[in-house]
Amino acid sequence: MALTDETLADLALSRSSLDRVALERRRPDVIAELLDDPGTLVAEVRGDRMRVAGPDGPPGDGAAGDGSLGLVLRAPEPADRTRLALHLGRDGAGTAYVGVVAPDEPAEQASDGPSTGRGPEARGWLTLRQAGEALGPRDAGVFTTALALAHWHSTHRFCPRCGAPTEAVEAGWVRRCERDGSEHYPRTDPAVIMSVVDPDDRLLLGRGAHWPEGRFSVLAGFVEPGESFEAAVAREVAEEVGVTIDSARYLGNQPWPFPSSVMIGFAATTRETDLTIDQVEMAEARWVTREEYRDLLRSDAIRTPSGISIAKRIIERWLGSTVESVVEGGRRW
Repeated sequence: MALTDETLADLALSRSSLDRVALERRRPDVIAELLDDPGTLVAEVRGDRMRVAGPDGPPGDGAAGDGSLGLVLRAPEPADRTRLALHLGRDGAGTAYVGVVAPDEPAEQASDGPSTGRGPEARGWLTLRQAGEALGPRDAGVFTTALALAHWHSTHRFCPRCGAPTEAVEAGWVRRCERDGSEHYPRTDPAVIMSVVDPDDRLLLGRGAHWPEGRFSVLAGFVEPGESFEAAVAREVAEEVGVTIDSARYLGNQPWPFPSSVMIGFAATTRETDLTIDQVEMAEARWVTREEYRDLLRSDAIRTPSGISIAKRIIERWLGSTVESVVEGGRRW
Protein backbone atom coordinates (compact mmCIF):
# COMPACT_ATOMS: atom_id res chain seq x y z
CA MET A 1 0.00 0.00 0.00
CA ALA A 2 1.51 3.30 -1.09
CA LEU A 3 1.88 6.18 1.33
CA THR A 4 -0.13 9.30 0.54
CA ASP A 5 -0.67 12.74 2.01
CA GLU A 6 -3.55 11.24 3.98
CA THR A 7 -1.46 8.57 5.66
CA LEU A 8 -1.46 8.97 9.44
CA ALA A 9 2.04 9.67 10.72
CA ASP A 10 3.64 9.17 14.13
CA LEU A 11 1.04 6.77 15.49
CA ALA A 12 1.45 5.77 19.11
CA LEU A 13 3.31 2.44 19.59
CA SER A 14 4.53 2.59 15.96
CA ARG A 15 7.68 4.59 16.64
CA SER A 16 10.19 1.92 17.67
CA SER A 17 13.78 3.10 17.13
CA LEU A 18 15.75 -0.05 17.98
CA ASP A 19 17.51 -2.22 15.41
CA ARG A 20 16.15 -5.71 16.09
CA VAL A 21 19.45 -7.33 14.99
CA ALA A 22 17.64 -10.55 14.14
CA LEU A 23 20.84 -12.35 13.10
CA GLU A 24 22.20 -12.07 16.65
CA ARG A 25 19.35 -14.18 17.96
CA ARG A 26 20.79 -17.26 16.27
CA ARG A 27 23.83 -17.38 18.56
CA PRO A 28 23.02 -20.00 21.23
CA ASP A 29 24.71 -18.04 24.04
CA VAL A 30 23.63 -14.54 23.09
CA ILE A 31 21.32 -14.05 26.10
CA ALA A 32 24.05 -15.18 28.53
CA GLU A 33 26.51 -12.81 26.84
CA LEU A 34 24.11 -9.88 27.09
CA LEU A 35 23.33 -10.56 30.75
CA ASP A 36 27.08 -10.72 31.48
CA ASP A 37 27.51 -7.24 30.01
CA PRO A 38 26.93 -4.46 32.59
CA GLY A 39 26.19 -2.10 29.71
CA THR A 40 23.08 -4.03 28.68
CA LEU A 41 19.83 -2.28 29.58
CA VAL A 42 17.14 -4.51 31.05
CA ALA A 43 13.41 -3.79 30.80
CA GLU A 44 11.54 -5.81 33.42
CA VAL A 45 8.02 -7.04 32.62
CA ARG A 46 5.66 -7.92 35.48
CA GLY A 47 2.35 -9.22 34.25
CA ASP A 48 1.24 -6.56 31.78
CA ARG A 49 3.28 -3.76 33.38
CA MET A 50 6.66 -2.09 33.23
CA ARG A 51 8.16 0.47 35.57
CA VAL A 52 8.04 4.06 34.36
CA ALA A 53 8.98 7.43 35.77
CA GLY A 54 8.76 11.12 34.95
CA PRO A 55 11.67 13.20 33.63
CA ASP A 56 13.18 13.52 37.11
CA GLY A 57 13.05 9.79 37.77
CA PRO A 58 15.93 7.35 38.29
CA PRO A 59 18.90 7.21 35.87
CA GLY A 60 18.25 5.09 32.81
CA ASP A 61 14.84 6.56 31.99
CA GLY A 62 14.17 6.72 28.27
CA ALA A 63 13.46 9.96 26.51
CA ALA A 64 9.69 10.36 26.36
CA GLY A 65 7.94 11.67 23.30
CA ASP A 66 6.19 14.47 25.17
CA GLY A 67 8.66 14.74 28.05
CA SER A 68 6.40 13.10 30.60
CA LEU A 69 7.23 9.40 30.91
CA GLY A 70 10.11 7.00 30.27
CA LEU A 71 10.86 3.38 31.10
CA VAL A 72 13.06 2.70 34.12
CA LEU A 73 15.81 0.50 32.70
CA ARG A 74 18.54 -1.17 34.74
CA ALA A 75 21.70 -3.24 34.46
CA PRO A 76 21.44 -7.05 34.45
CA GLU A 77 20.96 -8.78 37.83
CA PRO A 78 21.84 -12.38 38.83
CA ALA A 79 18.12 -13.28 39.05
CA ASP A 80 17.70 -12.48 35.35
CA ARG A 81 19.53 -15.70 34.47
CA THR A 82 16.64 -17.73 35.87
CA ARG A 83 13.96 -15.72 34.07
CA LEU A 84 12.65 -15.71 30.52
CA ALA A 85 14.86 -13.21 28.70
CA LEU A 86 14.14 -11.60 25.32
CA HIS A 87 16.69 -9.90 23.05
CA LEU A 88 14.80 -6.78 21.94
CA GLY A 89 17.54 -5.14 19.86
CA ARG A 90 20.21 -2.44 19.95
CA ASP A 91 20.15 1.34 19.74
CA GLY A 92 22.29 3.52 17.49
CA ALA A 93 25.14 3.44 19.99
CA GLY A 94 25.15 -0.37 20.03
CA THR A 95 23.63 -0.74 23.50
CA ALA A 96 21.62 -3.95 23.81
CA TYR A 97 18.14 -4.09 25.32
CA VAL A 98 16.83 -7.23 27.00
CA GLY A 99 13.34 -7.81 28.31
CA VAL A 100 13.04 -10.10 31.32
CA VAL A 101 9.76 -11.55 32.55
CA ALA A 102 9.70 -11.32 36.33
CA PRO A 103 7.07 -12.60 38.79
CA ASP A 104 4.01 -10.41 38.96
CA GLU A 105 3.67 -8.46 42.21
CA PRO A 106 0.21 -6.86 42.32
CA ALA A 107 0.67 -5.25 45.74
CA GLU A 108 3.73 -3.27 44.63
CA GLN A 109 2.09 -2.33 41.34
CA ALA A 110 -1.00 -1.03 43.08
CA SER A 111 0.96 1.13 45.53
CA ASP A 112 3.83 2.31 43.38
CA GLY A 113 2.06 4.59 40.93
CA PRO A 114 -1.16 6.34 40.02
CA SER A 115 -3.77 4.75 37.81
CA THR A 116 -3.74 7.60 35.31
CA GLY A 117 -0.24 6.98 34.00
CA ARG A 118 -0.01 10.52 32.63
CA GLY A 119 2.06 13.58 33.49
CA PRO A 120 5.45 14.17 35.10
CA GLU A 121 4.17 12.96 38.47
CA ALA A 122 3.36 9.49 37.18
CA ARG A 123 5.73 6.74 38.24
CA GLY A 124 5.54 3.10 39.17
CA TRP A 125 4.40 -0.07 37.44
CA LEU A 126 1.99 0.94 34.69
CA THR A 127 0.35 -0.85 31.79
CA LEU A 128 1.05 0.01 28.18
CA ARG A 129 -2.47 1.44 27.88
CA GLN A 130 -1.68 3.81 30.75
CA ALA A 131 1.81 4.86 29.70
CA GLY A 132 2.15 4.18 25.98
CA GLU A 133 1.01 7.52 24.60
CA ALA A 134 3.62 9.39 26.66
CA LEU A 135 6.59 7.15 25.85
CA GLY A 136 9.24 8.08 23.31
CA PRO A 137 10.07 5.93 20.25
CA ARG A 138 12.65 3.74 21.97
CA ASP A 139 10.58 3.02 25.06
CA ALA A 140 7.33 2.53 23.18
CA GLY A 141 9.05 -0.07 21.02
CA VAL A 142 10.64 -1.81 24.00
CA PHE A 143 7.35 -1.98 25.92
CA THR A 144 5.27 -3.06 22.92
CA THR A 145 7.66 -5.80 21.81
CA ALA A 146 8.39 -7.18 25.27
CA LEU A 147 4.72 -7.29 26.22
CA ALA A 148 3.70 -9.09 23.02
CA LEU A 149 6.51 -11.66 23.35
CA ALA A 150 5.87 -12.24 27.06
CA HIS A 151 2.21 -12.98 26.39
CA TRP A 152 3.05 -15.31 23.52
CA HIS A 153 5.45 -17.31 25.68
CA SER A 154 2.88 -17.59 28.48
CA THR A 155 0.29 -19.12 26.16
CA HIS A 156 2.52 -21.39 24.04
CA ARG A 157 4.27 -23.55 26.61
CA PHE A 158 3.21 -26.75 24.88
CA CYS A 159 3.65 -28.04 21.33
CA PRO A 160 0.49 -27.77 19.20
CA ARG A 161 1.57 -30.89 17.30
CA CYS A 162 2.24 -33.38 20.08
CA GLY A 163 1.48 -31.61 23.37
CA ALA A 164 5.02 -31.88 24.75
CA PRO A 165 6.61 -28.92 26.56
CA THR A 166 8.37 -26.28 24.48
CA GLU A 167 11.46 -24.26 25.37
CA ALA A 168 12.44 -20.72 24.46
CA VAL A 169 15.31 -20.51 21.94
CA GLU A 170 16.81 -17.90 19.58
CA ALA A 171 16.89 -15.25 22.29
CA GLY A 172 13.21 -15.59 23.07
CA TRP A 173 11.90 -15.36 19.49
CA VAL A 174 11.21 -19.07 18.93
CA ARG A 175 9.82 -21.95 21.00
CA ARG A 176 11.09 -25.43 20.20
CA CYS A 177 9.29 -28.65 21.06
CA GLU A 178 11.37 -30.75 23.43
CA ARG A 179 10.02 -33.97 21.90
CA ASP A 180 9.73 -33.58 18.12
CA GLY A 181 12.00 -30.54 17.64
CA SER A 182 9.37 -28.50 15.76
CA GLU A 183 9.80 -24.74 15.96
CA HIS A 184 7.00 -22.27 16.67
CA TYR A 185 7.07 -18.52 16.13
CA PRO A 186 5.27 -15.53 17.65
CA ARG A 187 1.98 -14.80 15.94
CA THR A 188 0.45 -11.47 15.09
CA ASP A 189 -3.27 -11.28 14.33
CA PRO A 190 -4.08 -8.51 11.81
CA ALA A 191 -7.22 -6.48 12.38
CA VAL A 192 -8.71 -3.70 10.24
CA ILE A 193 -10.14 -0.53 11.73
CA MET A 194 -11.97 1.98 9.55
CA SER A 195 -13.87 5.19 9.32
CA VAL A 196 -17.01 4.89 7.18
CA VAL A 197 -18.39 8.12 5.71
CA ASP A 198 -21.72 8.54 3.90
CA PRO A 199 -22.58 10.90 0.98
CA ASP A 200 -23.31 13.69 3.50
CA ASP A 201 -19.84 13.28 5.02
CA ARG A 202 -21.28 11.86 8.22
CA LEU A 203 -19.14 9.42 10.21
CA LEU A 204 -20.43 6.02 11.28
CA LEU A 205 -19.86 5.26 14.96
CA GLY A 206 -20.58 2.03 16.80
CA ARG A 207 -20.79 0.86 20.39
CA GLY A 208 -19.68 -2.69 21.08
CA ALA A 209 -22.11 -5.08 22.71
CA HIS A 210 -20.17 -5.07 25.98
CA TRP A 211 -19.10 -1.43 26.02
CA PRO A 212 -20.45 1.05 28.56
CA GLU A 213 -22.98 3.71 27.61
CA GLY A 214 -21.46 6.59 25.71
CA ARG A 215 -18.38 4.77 24.48
CA PHE A 216 -18.32 4.93 20.68
CA SER A 217 -15.61 4.27 18.13
CA VAL A 218 -15.13 3.47 14.47
CA LEU A 219 -15.75 -0.11 13.36
CA ALA A 220 -13.05 -2.80 13.49
CA GLY A 221 -12.58 -6.53 13.11
CA PHE A 222 -10.06 -9.31 12.54
CA VAL A 223 -8.83 -10.33 9.11
CA GLU A 224 -9.89 -13.86 8.20
CA PRO A 225 -7.66 -16.47 6.51
CA GLY A 226 -7.34 -15.95 2.77
CA GLU A 227 -8.66 -12.38 2.98
CA SER A 228 -7.08 -9.08 1.93
CA PHE A 229 -7.24 -6.09 4.24
CA GLU A 230 -9.65 -4.26 1.92
CA ALA A 231 -11.91 -7.31 1.73
CA ALA A 232 -11.90 -7.51 5.53
CA VAL A 233 -13.01 -3.86 5.73
CA ALA A 234 -15.92 -4.53 3.41
CA ARG A 235 -16.96 -7.72 5.19
CA GLU A 236 -16.79 -6.28 8.71
CA VAL A 237 -18.86 -3.22 7.80
CA ALA A 238 -21.45 -5.39 6.06
CA GLU A 239 -21.62 -7.83 8.97
CA GLU A 240 -21.81 -5.28 11.77
CA VAL A 241 -24.13 -2.65 10.29
CA GLY A 242 -25.42 -4.04 6.97
CA VAL A 243 -23.76 -1.39 4.80
CA THR A 244 -21.88 -1.98 1.55
CA ILE A 245 -18.79 0.21 1.09
CA ASP A 246 -17.67 1.71 -2.21
CA SER A 247 -13.96 2.18 -1.48
CA ALA A 248 -11.32 1.82 1.23
CA ARG A 249 -8.08 3.83 1.42
CA TYR A 250 -5.13 2.86 3.61
CA LEU A 251 -4.34 5.26 6.46
CA GLY A 252 -1.64 3.59 8.56
CA ASN A 253 -0.98 0.77 10.98
CA GLN A 254 -0.18 0.29 14.62
CA PRO A 255 1.15 -2.59 16.74
CA TRP A 256 -1.53 -3.54 19.25
CA PRO A 257 -0.16 -6.11 21.74
CA PHE A 258 -3.46 -6.65 23.59
CA PRO A 259 -2.43 -9.38 23.33
CA SER A 260 -1.05 -9.95 19.81
CA SER A 261 -2.50 -7.81 17.05
CA VAL A 262 -1.60 -5.17 14.52
CA MET A 263 -4.28 -2.62 13.59
CA ILE A 264 -4.46 -1.56 9.93
CA GLY A 265 -6.39 1.68 9.47
CA PHE A 266 -8.61 2.57 6.49
CA ALA A 267 -10.99 5.31 5.38
CA ALA A 268 -14.06 3.89 3.63
CA THR A 269 -17.01 5.49 1.85
CA THR A 270 -20.55 4.29 1.22
CA ARG A 271 -23.68 5.50 -0.54
CA GLU A 272 -25.91 3.58 1.87
CA THR A 273 -27.26 5.06 5.11
CA ASP A 274 -29.78 2.51 6.41
CA LEU A 275 -28.21 0.45 9.20
CA THR A 276 -28.97 -3.16 10.09
CA ILE A 277 -27.11 -3.80 13.33
CA ASP A 278 -25.69 -7.17 14.32
CA GLN A 279 -27.12 -7.46 17.83
CA VAL A 280 -24.43 -9.95 18.85
CA GLU A 281 -21.53 -7.64 18.00
CA MET A 282 -23.03 -4.18 18.36
CA ALA A 283 -25.15 -2.46 21.01
CA GLU A 284 -25.89 0.49 18.74
CA ALA A 285 -24.59 2.42 15.75
CA ARG A 286 -25.24 5.92 14.47
CA TRP A 287 -24.27 8.51 11.87
CA VAL A 288 -22.95 11.85 13.14
CA THR A 289 -22.05 15.13 11.50
CA ARG A 290 -18.94 16.98 12.63
CA GLU A 291 -20.99 19.53 14.53
CA GLU A 292 -23.03 16.79 16.21
CA TYR A 293 -19.85 15.03 17.25
CA ARG A 294 -18.38 18.24 18.66
CA ASP A 295 -21.58 18.87 20.64
CA LEU A 296 -21.49 15.33 22.02
CA LEU A 297 -17.88 15.80 23.09
CA ARG A 298 -18.53 19.13 24.78
CA SER A 299 -21.54 17.77 26.66
CA ASP A 300 -19.56 14.69 27.74
CA ALA A 301 -22.26 12.53 26.15
CA ILE A 302 -19.74 10.50 24.15
CA ARG A 303 -16.43 8.87 25.02
CA THR A 304 -13.62 8.96 22.49
CA PRO A 305 -11.05 6.16 22.18
CA SER A 306 -7.84 6.82 24.11
CA GLY A 307 -4.92 8.64 22.55
CA ILE A 308 -2.87 5.46 22.38
CA SER A 309 -5.27 4.05 19.80
CA ILE A 310 -5.26 4.59 16.05
CA ALA A 311 -9.05 4.84 16.39
CA LYS A 312 -8.75 8.30 17.93
CA ARG A 313 -6.48 9.48 15.13
CA ILE A 314 -8.88 8.16 12.49
CA ILE A 315 -11.76 10.04 14.10
CA GLU A 316 -9.71 13.23 14.38
CA ARG A 317 -8.71 12.96 10.72
CA TRP A 318 -12.41 13.09 9.77
CA LEU A 319 -13.20 15.72 12.41
CA GLY A 320 -10.47 18.07 11.22
CA SER A 321 -9.23 18.84 14.75
CA THR A 322 -8.11 17.10 17.90
CA VAL A 323 -10.63 15.97 20.46
CA GLU A 324 -8.82 18.00 23.11
CA SER A 325 -9.13 21.24 21.13
CA VAL A 326 -12.87 20.70 20.72
CA VAL A 327 -13.40 20.04 24.42
CA GLU A 328 -11.20 22.93 25.54
CA GLY A 329 -12.77 25.27 23.01
CA GLY A 330 -16.24 24.50 24.35
CA ARG A 331 -15.45 25.31 27.97
CA ARG A 332 -16.64 28.50 29.56
CA TRP A 333 -14.41 29.92 32.28
